[in-house]
Amino acid sequence: MSAPSTPQDAPKVTVSPEATGAPKVTEREARQVAEAAREQSWRKPSFAKELFLGRFRLDLIHPHPLPASEDVQRGEEFLAKLRDFCETKIDGALIERQARIPDEVIEGLKELGALGMKIDTKYGGLGLTQVYYNKALALVGSVSPAIGALLSAHQSIGVPQPLKIFGTQEQKETFLPRLARTDISAFLLTEPDVGSDPARLATTAVPDGDDYVLDGVKLWTTNGVVADLLVVMARVPKSEGHKGGITAFVVEAGAEGITVENRNAFMGLRGIENGVTRFHQVRVPAANRIGPEGAGLKIALTTLNTGRLSLPAMCVGAGKWCLKIAREWSAVREQWGKPVARHEAVGAKISFIAATTFAMEAVVDLASQMADEDRNDIRIEAALAKLYGSEMSWLIADELVQIRGGRGFETAESLAARGERAVPTEQLLRDLRINRIFEGSTEIMHLLIAREAVDAHLSVAGDIIDPDKSLGDKARAGAAATAFYARWLPKLVAGPGQLPRSYAEFHPRGHTDLSVHLRYVERTSRKLARSTFYAMSRWQGRMETKQGFLGRVVDIGAELFAMSAACVRAELLRRTGEHGREAYRLADAFCRQSRIRVEELFGRLWTNTDDLDRSVVKDVLAGSYTWLEEGVLDPSGDGPWIADATPGPSMRENVHRPFR
Repeated sequence: MSAPSTPQDAPKVTVSPEATGAPKVTEREARQVAEAAREQSWRKPSFAKELFLGRFRLDLIHPHPLPASEDVQRGEEFLAKLRDFCETKIDGALIERQARIPDEVIEGLKELGALGMKIDTKYGGLGLTQVYYNKALALVGSVSPAIGALLSAHQSIGVPQPLKIFGTQEQKETFLPRLARTDISAFLLTEPDVGSDPARLATTAVPDGDDYVLDGVKLWTTNGVVADLLVVMARVPKSEGHKGGITAFVVEAGAEGITVENRNAFMGLRGIENGVTRFHQVRVPAANRIGPEGAGLKIALTTLNTGRLSLPAMCVGAGKWCLKIAREWSAVREQWGKPVARHEAVGAKISFIAATTFAMEAVVDLASQMADEDRNDIRIEAALAKLYGSEMSWLIADELVQIRGGRGFETAESLAARGERAVPTEQLLRDLRINRIFEGSTEIMHLLIAREAVDAHLSVAGDIIDPDKSLGDKARAGAAATAFYARWLPKLVAGPGQLPRSYAEFHPRGHTDLSVHLRYVERTSRKLARSTFYAMSRWQGRMETKQGFLGRVVDIGAELFAMSAACVRAELLRRTGEHGREAYRLADAFCRQSRIRVEELFGRLWTNTDDLDRSVVKDVLAGSYTWLEEGVLDPSGDGPWIADATPGPSMRENVHRPFR
């Protein structure tokens, strides 16, 4: 298995490279680019990586890590100010109606220091930890998801984060003070014909003396309409003195030759400032390059290791709000002589919302605290948090719509107009839907996590299935693999999960027994590792095409990680005296629900319709079922499936409007 790319059996849309500027790239070349960008080594331990290998390293997450007291004080003080600002200055319904965040709200957030939550105090920022940054995003996102998206895009993937990790001291001193207080930033990678396959990146940065000259078009530039500074990924041609490759640059958004050609509109996040940005002969000083040439994708992926945690943090906020509305509504709405919450069909949904919200918060807080401590490699944990949070919060919101019935489908404005509480349930559903696509779609996340999860196998046996390796390389890989598996496989047979008294500290007197769930996680992690090994032995080089199987493996791992985090969080709350008994019950409920999902996923590892589905897709693309499409009219407008992205001067009005 090599680096993930677009599905092998996906429809291949033919687009003229002259129309998009995108280079022609083979499937293998695309994988090689992605593989070169990922971090190759594991210098720190990873709980999730060990979990996929069948090793349940509870010691890496328990006792639950805690923030320093000064970090707590600084974080709580800011949260109090932010809460007051959200309650008195932000009108989420107004933003939804006008599809725009008022200028005075942005100015207020700047004065509050919200642009610099993650920026060090020496550069004028607040210096909040990842934990408190996430809490702030959950809070502000509950009032206006559009503001949450703006702040997150600015700090999680915009200019501050890559500069913090890869920037020079001069770059930090030049840009970070601006970003902490006045300037909004955006991250520009996606192009009209380039999404999760960056090998086809078409935007170029051609060296010219002490500058680079940028040409190209970027799509879905969150914050791009209002940004002051941009992180732009562009391809530097290889030439004498220039290594070339995809490279990251800090670009002034108001530079000559930059045109924001469109402010995009979406089904949700109506206040988001997302656009299409064209670069034509834009000169960027070489001093604004982040890292060396060719390091752009590595910078982007490293930035996302912690940057992805902001998205599930806002999903947690959504879950908390859903629980509040479900509790209040289902207690007053009566059917057949009793509140709807007392009916089992509705009660099961409320239980799912409560238990899953608890687990999502446990996952995000645990991963965030590990990020702050920097003792563990959390690339898999952060990716799992994003994947799990985006999928489960969508299910939670959908269940809330069902609990609310017709009122869940009705807009808040309509509810208020006829005299009822303006509950924006349908808006939440629309706002949350993008999270399954943002910062790596669920399908891409499955492949990215799967690649990391099997890294240990590929490290020792990858050359065996690599067609480019010589017989000598394959022989050496075979010897290394034999030694590795001789040590590893016997450890998958038995473990603490089979001993009835293991993890006894999770069964304190008078509390629900959580030790039984941790024993299940330990046993199941070994079962998952055995299943992965069997699949690799069976399919070898074809493993990368078994995306349905890999997705289920990742989903099992996500459930096991969530169960572990939920139990560890419950024990933390018990030890600190904060709702420990209730937390134990929620963790127990979540684990029991999760175990049912895990067993179903294991069943579907080997009993599924994957082969049949591939056959049906082949027939669909061949036009065998066009008769099934008859009897309807297509309301879609005319025009190409992918917009023309040919480099050149803009022919459209510049809609860039920074907050000044």
